[in-house]
Amino acid sequence: MTNGRHGGRVALVTGASRGIGAASARLLASRGMRVVVNYLNSHKEADDVVASIRSAGGEAMAVQADVRDADAVAGMVEQVRAAMGEVEVLVHNALVPFAVKSFEQMSWEELGTKLEEEMRAAFLVTKAVVPGMTAGGYGRIVFMSTGTSRQPREGMIALGTSKAALNQFARYVAQEMGPRGITVNVVAASPVDETSIADVLGDLHRKRQAAQTVLGRMAKPDDVARAVAFYAGEDSGFITGAIAGVNGGGAWD
Repeated sequence: MTNGRHGGRVALVTGASRGIGAASARLLASRGMRVVVNYLNSHKEADDVVASIRSAGGEAMAVQADVRDADAVAGMVEQVRAAMGEVEVLVHNALVPFAVKSFEQMSWEELGTKLEEEMRAAFLVTKAVVPGMTAGGYGRIVFMSTGTSRQPREGMIALGTSKAALNQFARYVAQEMGPRGITVNVVAASPVDETSIADVLGDLHRKRQAAQTVLGRMAKPDDVARAVAFYAGEDSGFITGAIAGVNGGGAWD
């Protein structure tokens, strides 16, 4: 299945044992990338993703690491370097847990913890891969965000606020990294079916979300993965600091 389209570049996908991360890992591998499937607790699921990539002729490995932990992130990148080389493509998809509550119900600890952990994870993984990308004069960084960063939804203040911070962080990093040949972009999806967030929303919210889109359905992991693959690949080389809405035509502004 590998076709060398991406020159065998090394791609690290965080939170890749299921959902969008797993779909993205498989698609990048199908386009010739050597993929690192990062996971926190889902060892079996991560191994299954790796096995599916290898059975299709691709190259992949699974690496456990909590992306909120600096030592764990450094160890993961060193493990990848030893096995495959420098990370050239980073897809930061790992979901930091959050409380689904209204502002009135939420404590500062719940909101503040989500903000702090969201940004810490993004900061740490980016900081860890930038030196290798800089040395090679090439890099693709893709952050996973959400439509709730721009359009508030009931109970999503912690998620939406933290992802809005991530969006702006991406723009600043894009500005600094551009002269080094590194692009930084964001894929912001509406709620995606067959994911943990969809389970949190429940059937009523899923039906409401589908009704709000022009295409009449919720996104699937593969829909989002195709946008990720574009920003992770060669065709997006003159695009940086962008936020791509994968929302089926749902209005955000």
